Amino acid sequence: MKVVVSIGGSVLVPELGTDRVAEHAAVVEDLVADGCRVGAVVGGGGVAREYISAARDLGANEIELDQLGIDVTRLNARLLIAALGGDSVTAPAKDYEEAGEALQRGGISVMGGVAPAQTTDAVGAALAEYVDADLLVYATSVPGVYSDDPNENAEATKYDHLSAADLVDVIAGLEMNAGASAPVDLLAAKIIQRSGMRTIVLDGTDPDRISRAVRYGEHDGTDVIPEGAGEEPTYWAQDDQ
Repeated sequence: MKVVVSIGGSVLVPELGTDRVAEHAAVVEDLVADGCRVGAVVGGGGVAREYISAARDLGANEIELDQLGIDVTRLNARLLIAALGGDSVTAPAKDYEEAGEALQRGGISVMGGVAPAQTTDAVGAALAEYVDADLLVYATSVPGVYSDDPNENAEATKYDHLSAADLVDVIAGLEMNAGASAPVDLLAAKIIQRSGMRTIVLDGTDPDRISRAVRYGEHDGTDVIPEGAGEEPTYWAQDDQ
């Protein structure tokens, strides 16, 4: 099974330290050891936002700010690579071809950002499409996709299941509301819709949730079900039983 896991920077590195990074790396290593090929995409999180804010105050333009954010995602990706050990890749892949080759060669690839004006949400979806992954998992700081920002609206509705088209509509509505926070951005949602990629959006602050979702489909997040697919996916660990 091929799976792409997009890990938010605020999930992997909420503050500079080793424990959370090591725990996520252990999950990736266990999946690979059991025969799963894993592409990990790492976001910038709060550290990226702090650098971008400081650089904006200093007069940097938007492309320079985007590039700064990409640099931070690649630093976070290097932390994950360091935790994965010597048998892993040695540096974040800078494009999809390089990431795909690493995945084919060693069962694992790690990426940060790729290009200005593109978030790591979109990178994760694009990598999943490029390598024809079986599953895309967004490990975020929220338990799934909501009708509104649950941090701002206590009555926001959590979706257990969405079609890809519905995901696009929900995310588009969230992005139109100033200040609203979406767990996946609109470009990523559109790539998911185009590719028909089965996707899970979940709270990844506990990395064991990622493992259970990949192996057994057990999670409390949101399933994004491509058109024509059954509601109950067949997971690789279940196939081995």
